[in-house]
Amino acid sequence: MSTREYDLIVLGAGPVGENVADRAVQGGLSAVVVEAELVGGECSYWACMPSKALLRPAAALAEARAVAGSAQAATGDLDVAAMFKRRTSFTHDWDDKSQEDWLATAKIDLVRGTGRIVGERLVEVTGADGEVTRLSARHAVALCTGTSAFVPPVPGLSDADPWTSREATSATSVPESLIVLGGGVVGAEMATLYSALGSRVTVVARSGMLPQLEPFAGQAVEASLTARGASVVRAGVSAAGRAGAGETGPTKFVELDNGERVEAQEILVATGRAPRTEGLGLDALGLEGVRDGGWLPVDETLRVVGSEWLYAVGDVNHRALLTHQGKYQARAAGDVIAARALGQPVFDDAWGAHAATADHAAVPATVFTDPPIASVGPTAKQAEAAGHQVRAIDYNLGWVAGAATFADGYQGTARVVIDTERDVLLGATFVGPGVEEMVQAATIAVVGEVPIDRLWHAVPAYPTISEVWLRWLEEYGRPGAR
Repeated sequence: MSTREYDLIVLGAGPVGENVADRAVQGGLSAVVVEAELVGGECSYWACMPSKALLRPAAALAEARAVAGSAQAATGDLDVAAMFKRRTSFTHDWDDKSQEDWLATAKIDLVRGTGRIVGERLVEVTGADGEVTRLSARHAVALCTGTSAFVPPVPGLSDADPWTSREATSATSVPESLIVLGGGVVGAEMATLYSALGSRVTVVARSGMLPQLEPFAGQAVEASLTARGASVVRAGVSAAGRAGAGETGPTKFVELDNGERVEAQEILVATGRAPRTEGLGLDALGLEGVRDGGWLPVDETLRVVGSEWLYAVGDVNHRALLTHQGKYQARAAGDVIAARALGQPVFDDAWGAHAATADHAAVPATVFTDPPIASVGPTAKQAEAAGHQVRAIDYNLGWVAGAATFADGYQGTARVVIDTERDVLLGATFVGPGVEEMVQAATIAVVGEVPIDRLWHAVPAYPTISEVWLRWLEEYGRPGAR
């Protein structure tokens, strides 16, 4: 068997793997990516892009109906067929030709198949036809295989053939009823989507909606879901299965640990993610804490702990399971792989060019629910648990002039978390229509550790929702004047 040699081998051609390879090539290395499914990965075909394409029409219609003048014009219903068609345009009908073409223009080779590490810097790829290709890396192998939906071992659940996020975002029809297991981001967004499309939705979430965020965020989403006829049940699931034939076809059920039984046409499992590391050959590497099927521990440059040549980038290292954060890691990893290969300086101190520091201190996120949520950094409770002296300031966004003009009867809340010892922002959370684009300003303030005294000179334009920054500052006061 002949062996093809590159400076870098990347397993996984999603946005993370693409960016690792691209940065390494731009740094002067040769690279090949290995992909068993579609180039572009989960985000492009079954997650970020199709889900947001599906969620946007309902949000746009709601915004139009929230303003007198446009409300009178927005009298029709959502065109579900048009929504699905638009979604499919974003996935290119699940065809990755354009992504494959981009790899070629970026001078990155592609090998299709399932990769497995068989030795130091050595990977074998088994194609769909069974043919094996051997690849050797001069410098590094980067694992960018991401995650898959975690289906909990509930008796009967697998036999019920439940949906995961893939089926929910690629569906071509709307189920009459839907049980959503899990109140995290996927569960909250899909409950928002399918309730807007007319499904009778029941969310089963032991800890309620979006428990990882500030409490008022999940409470607002739950209130919105309830107002549109959905139910949120705080319970665990003890069993599941098929319930027989219903009016619209076969139905499924879940039994809850509170004694209730819920039936629906479909069950969506949104209970978390599992690392796609099974079968990668990690067990044979002899690295502590590194095994097939497990999360991969890494240092600040995304190199697997205990190895000089193996990197784990993106969701697979469990640092921050978000596409944009994975791409951020990828840029750092691709650059440091090139630097180490070429004997160049490595800057791995906090906030250095080759360190993924933001994974700990400044992770921005948006949740495209009704209402939308945008956040960065820790919640007040998380900041206190980390040992910070903090003050949380809440403000009713409906009192801000820009919000009042954005939507009649605007309802929303914004919280800032301030480190009172250093007078800098640690985190912020925005809940309300139109807040998705506000989180970047907060992210810059957190990453830059901009002093509160200096933020007084960052004047928000009037009238915009960003005027909330001034209201926060007024409530906190000038540090030098207190």
